[in-house]
Amino acid sequence: MKGIIGKKVGMTSIFEPNGKQTACTIIEAGPCVVTQIKTQENDGYNALQIAYGDQKEKHSNNAMISHFAKAGTTPKSVVKELRNCDIQKQLGETITCEIFEEGEKVSVIGTTKGKGFQGVVKRHGFSGVGEASHGQHDRQRAPGSVGGSSYPSRVFKGMRMAGQMGGDRVKVKALRILKIFPDKNYILVSGSVPGHNGAIVLIQK
Repeated sequence: MKGIIGKKVGMTSIFEPNGKQTACTIIEAGPCVVTQIKTQENDGYNALQIAYGDQKEKHSNNAMISHFAKAGTTPKSVVKELRNCDIQKQLGETITCEIFEEGEKVSVIGTTKGKGFQGVVKRHGFSGVGEASHGQHDRQRAPGSVGGSSYPSRVFKGMRMAGQMGGDRVKVKALRILKIFPDKNYILVSGSVPGHNGAIVLIQK
């Protein structure tokens, strides 16, 4: 497996060689610094720890400052682990978007936009209880009945109701890399990825 940490820049569309216009997401992939190499002998598993995004020392504790100093770099804001990684890098070396190739498919992991507490119409696509006439009062966006009366005298688990919407960790698979711009560390992937513009994402292959 190989991967890199990036930041969602925005969306656009490009024309492919066959003339098809394809919607795509621009991701600033890296550069990431290798801050620790974990091995089976020392840590019980093999992994590559990478870090992305500069952070001021005053916002980092002494333990993190010392940890990053071992790799010869300044404190970073985002740290991820890649288990069973195929990238051959040494401590302190940099990983860029050039580990990927145009045309291959990747998975992108991110956190969706938080939408707060939402009702059943917005959260689950309910159509509401009824019309505005025939004596109905403030029932257009109500959830309706949620359980039995004497039996089972409770609400079943998993009932679709109002609640917190968004802010979930989502993995979008099989996104095709359409274009790579090594000079800007930009990767264009087909389709959309979770999160707002500027959100941190993890790109895996």
